[in-house]
Amino acid sequence: MSPRFVTYLRVSTKRQGQSGLGLEAQRAACAKYIAGVGGDLPPLSEFMEVESGKKSTRPELRRALDLCRVTGSVLVIAKLDRLARNAAFLLSLRDSGVDFVAADMPQANRLLVGIMALVAEQEREMISERTRAALAAAKARGVKLGGDRGGRASQAAQAAGTAARRAKADAFSARLAPHVKAAQDEGCTSLRQIAGYFEERGIVTPTGRSVWTPRAIANLLHRVSVQA
Repeated sequence: MSPRFVTYLRVSTKRQGQSGLGLEAQRAACAKYIAGVGGDLPPLSEFMEVESGKKSTRPELRRALDLCRVTGSVLVIAKLDRLARNAAFLLSLRDSGVDFVAADMPQANRLLVGIMALVAEQEREMISERTRAALAAAKARGVKLGGDRGGRASQAAQAAGTAARRAKADAFSARLAPHVKAAQDEGCTSLRQIAGYFEERGIVTPTGRSVWTPRAIANLLHRVSVQA
């Protein structure tokens, strides 16, 4: 008998939840996965949460996990990154005792989720460290922080934001460096070939998209080469 499934959908803002923006795409991805593995029954239940990705307290997810436990169902989500970029939360999911699968990364197991959690925590720490460094440098130049005090404060805020974005991009490229090498080892020499390699394996872009452009690959290769 095929397993039963419980689906979990999440959007980041109340406005998205009211409009349905993003929900239909997630629902379609879950349905496609279930059909692909021979699921002959509709999901036992669907849970939808409007929540910030930075928070790990999600009552609807807890309800979904509880239902999975008592029914032996598999939890299905559309995108793994929609669960959280919080290490403690991902580790709690790993240790929940519930079988789960992400439609965009069905090969992900508890070990991989644990590794992703640790990488997410390191990424968050790198962003925080670089932001603090940028703010400290601005303060050393005499910029008053903590509010809108004119052009210099604005420049400091921009510098901090740039540092945070750079740290996030660096962490992402470091995480994908082994996959770049694997693609090259398999004979992928052009940007388009590497893009196809990533798409075939469900590797998503920094914005969570499943389609890679040659320009995105070029930017990734540049960051990987600088970090090497």
